[in-house]
Amino acid sequence: MGGLGGALVVLLAAAVAALVARWLSTVLEPTTLTVPERVPFAGGVPPEVHAWNRYHIRYYVMALLFLAFDMEMVFMYPWAVVFVKEGIVALVEMLMFILILVVGMVYTWRERGFTWA
Repeated sequence: MGGLGGALVVLLAAAVAALVARWLSTVLEPTTLTVPERVPFAGGVPPEVHAWNRYHIRYYVMALLFLAFDMEMVFMYPWAVVFVKEGIVALVEMLMFILILVVGMVYTWRERGFTWA
């Protein structure tokens, strides 16, 4: 079986597995729910805020900044491994990469993205 045939087999198997799981969930579902099972929160305590409550944009900004600096560390390790072999070219590329991240950090700082008040 070639690449397309194998991909179709995998897609078909995934679709069948999803349908079987859905069918089993309806068959094995309890017919009567007790009072604690009807509470919408897993801990048994009614939630104080709605699940669709909006978060402040600063949480998203901090998450994106964390991802940016986390990716910086992910790229720095392989760079350090090949630095001796590549030489000055690798140094210039890493300096450009860090410069781009610093520009983003300075922009965030100027826009007061780090302040929580």
